[in-house]
Amino acid sequence: MCLPISGNIFAFGLFVSPMPTFRRIMRNKSTEQFSGLPYVYGLLNCLICLWYGSPYVSQRNFMLVTVNGVGATFQLCYIIIFILHTDKKTKMRMLVLLLVVFAVVTLIVAGSLQIPDKLTRWYLVGFLSCGSLVSMFASPLFVINLVIQTKSVEFMPFYLSLSTFLMSASFFMFGLFNSDAFVYTPNGIGTVLGIVQLSLYCYYHRNSIDEETKEPLIVSYV
Repeated sequence: MCLPISGNIFAFGLFVSPMPTFRRIMRNKSTEQFSGLPYVYGLLNCLICLWYGSPYVSQRNFMLVTVNGVGATFQLCYIIIFILHTDKKTKMRMLVLLLVVFAVVTLIVAGSLQIPDKLTRWYLVGFLSCGSLVSMFASPLFVINLVIQTKSVEFMPFYLSLSTFLMSASFFMFGLFNSDAFVYTPNGIGTVLGIVQLSLYCYYHRNSIDEETKEPLIVSYV
């Protein structure tokens, strides 16, 4: 019981961790180089996993309903804020992606309800939720590429990476104890990707500190 509860706590930490980023976006009235894709993937993942955890699809997974219901609300709020403060081209792309997310989830829910055999329905939605989780965990790879290019962790918030790792690790263990491959497989991948993100953060953050310490404390203009 403690594993899903701890997973929910870490997931809540994951959901609130972008708040400093969005305070910055609202303060500067610009999304700068921040990407909105992780929040689109996050919303899609939360909605699919919410459906997977519902009694219509699987049993003993009600914790997935609560955590993903809260998560979907947070992700939708972030997407709306992002759309309001980005440029016109990105705004249209984000709106199209948002509509695609709702269309895909509606199709999944309506289509799976047409399957009379509950085991087949569980397999179908399980594979889809597994795929959506992997895509959500892989979405920060766009930011990782930016971090490597710029050698800066400015656009990869530490607490977001930490919360992702802790949540993935908790639900990985929860999936193992419940023998649910659709839970432990994607969260196992998320745990590994979380370690990669944290390692990159520590490496480039340490390098940036070293470079700052090498700069002279007093700049001479003579």
